Order: sequence, then C-alpha cells, then structure tokens
Amino acid sequence: MPALTGAVLIVAPPTLLRHGLLLTLQQAWPALDFILTADAGQAPGLLRRQPYRLVVVDGLLPDPPLSRLLELLHLARANQQLLLLTSQRISTSLRQALEAVRGLALLPRHAAPEAVLLTIEPLLGGESEGGMPAAAAARVPRAVGPPTPFSRRELEVLRLVVNDCCNQEIADQLFLSVRTVESHRRTLLQKAGAKTLVGLVVQAVRQGWVGV
Repeated sequence: MPALTGAVLIVAPPTLLRHGLLLTLQQAWPALDFILTADAGQAPGLLRRQPYRLVVVDGLLPDPPLSRLLELLHLARANQQLLLLTSQRISTSLRQALEAVRGLALLPRHAAPEAVLLTIEPLLGGESEGGMPAAAAARVPRAVGPPTPFSRRELEVLRLVVNDCCNQEIADQLFLSVRTVESHRRTLLQKAGAKTLVGLVVQAVRQGWVGV
C-alpha cells in the first residue's frame, strides 16, 4: 500500500495523552504531517486555509463548547472528516447526538492502540483486507503487559496519570495521601522499566494498559 501523505490537524491540550497519541500516529504514518493546536478557537481558521486528511478533536477542550466548536468546524469546511476523542463519562443522549453529525467519528480518549489505528486508518482513506486495515495490521504492536504486572490500584493511578492529573488530584479521587500516590508513581516507573513519566505514558498508550 502506498504511504499516505498530507496533514492531520490535532486539536487538543498539550497533555501526556496527546503526546502518546501523536507518537503512535507518527510511527504508523510517518509520511503524514501533524499540525498541533491547543487553542480550539484557532481550529476553524486553520481549516479554512486548507483541508486535512483528518481533524482530531479532544472532547475535553474547555472552550468553545463542544457543540459550538463542531459547528464552527463544519462551517469552515463542510466535508471535512472529523474524529472526536470522547470521555468515558459521555452521556447516552450526547453520544447519540454526536453520532448523528455527518462526517464525525467517535473514539474513547484512552482507547488501546489497536482501536486507535483501526478507527483512524479508514478515516485517512486506507484500504481494508480481511476485516483489518492492512497498514494497521502491519503496524499495531502486539499487546504486551508490563515486565512486572500492575496491581489494581496502580492501574487506577496510571489511568489518572495518563489523564494528566497531578498528585493531589489523584489523591483526592482515590482517597489516598499524596505520599502514597508518589509511591505508586515510583513503582509504576520501576515496573514498566520507564525512566520518565512521559515514557511511562507513551508505553501505557501504545500497549493499551489503560485502554477501555
């Protein structure tokens, strides 16, 4: 299959999750250009200037409201293919409303790499063979757990780390002390064999450790 070329616009805050997603996509489609913006207000203007193979939007962007942002993007370029990264807590009614939007696909923010690539390749215009896109089948890494298995609590902490929660926020959500959270984070790094928090998150996203 010939390499896909063109550009993908990613509208998302500069979180560790965005970093992991970007690395996954760059590894799968190295010939594509990836344009990043954390300012959702800039996205319609960028879209008016040129079409993109795909526009990826983080549904947790604070401003403008999601419905308004999607409307502005549609007005900027009506036939643009959009992918919305959704929260686990999205309501059924909102999901149904979003699924009715033409040219809009949905993907959970913490989807495993297999799901990310299988969802995105058809949106980029890739071809499918035997139910799995050929490029994705060639590039999806086999799901591999950490060298030392995580405990249930460590996975809960990891999920919040990937979601860019600070130690205090993790402690508040899991009813732990900040010192206990710090201990869990050190253990996560050791078990994953990662040297930095970014490296840990990239591994977690690629291997689907926090997939839904």
